[in-house]
Amino acid sequence: MKPVELIKQPIKKEMELFEKKFKDSMLSKVPLLNRITYYIVRRKGKQMRPMFVFLVAKMVSNGGFDERTYRGASVVELIHTATLVHDDVVDDSNRRRGFYSINALWKNKIAVLVGDFLLSKGLLLSIDNEDFDLLKLISIAVREMSEGELLQIEKARKLDITEDIYFDIIRQKTATLIAACCGIGAASVGVKQDTVQQMRKFGEYIGIAFQIKDDLFDYSDEKIGKPTGIDIKEQKMTLPLIHSLNNCTAKEKAWIINTIKKHNKNKGRVKELIAFVKENGGIDYTISQMNSYKNKAITILNNYPESPYKDSLLKMIDYVVARKI
Repeated sequence: MKPVELIKQPIKKEMELFEKKFKDSMLSKVPLLNRITYYIVRRKGKQMRPMFVFLVAKMVSNGGFDERTYRGASVVELIHTATLVHDDVVDDSNRRRGFYSINALWKNKIAVLVGDFLLSKGLLLSIDNEDFDLLKLISIAVREMSEGELLQIEKARKLDITEDIYFDIIRQKTATLIAACCGIGAASVGVKQDTVQQMRKFGEYIGIAFQIKDDLFDYSDEKIGKPTGIDIKEQKMTLPLIHSLNNCTAKEKAWIINTIKKHNKNKGRVKELIAFVKENGGIDYTISQMNSYKNKAITILNNYPESPYKDSLLKMIDYVVARKI
């Protein structure tokens, strides 16, 4: 059994029912919209975010559940899908998870409107059911994701990203949505606010480890479906590179900056830079940071009694740092 299927086992029935509810939550009176949302549902990914919602809800309530949990998972997936559709427009990307993106098939104007539609559907699902606590958690995530993206764009122009700023960016860009999933899972079953915040922190730690793992793929020798050196070509300052910049001579630093600014499309030069980062401990340091966040997440789970849901969340943490893509 694949790792993701193994993680999903204790919530298999909930995930199956969720798929139907999520599909229903996107229905519209406009045939074009229904064609596009049908296409979106057909090309769904691993659905890790709804899995976080369900597993956390079950773990903190000793196997309990609520209709609000389904709505929370649907809101997360609607908002997440909306951001992906908009991201593809911003990045001028024609592919998403191996399929054509919405903007590639229906052009930018329609893609932006579809993203807006999904966003409004998510908001209304919470408002119509008076799930204002869940709405607040997802709204914080959307605000932080936007701020993280803009902070990265601003810093990429100057290439002056420090380690602290890097962690700020990935916490906002990636970790905040996983934090919202875990917070929403806890809040949906009516636990105390302290538990909701603890679960948000748990999700944040996993999200940071997830993004660090993504950044490591840029330096991988394995065939993972993503070419190496992409982040360097796009002038993205990730942790392996930042660590190398902070621990080299002035001459080496000038060479690195020059490579990123003026030779980032030169395959030979990019290969040299990847080799330099590896030789100067950039990868080892990044792995140690990833494992540090992994261990912080595990420490939070240790506060909860043994259960199939806790076990799946522990498997999820392992999967995040061990995955091949």
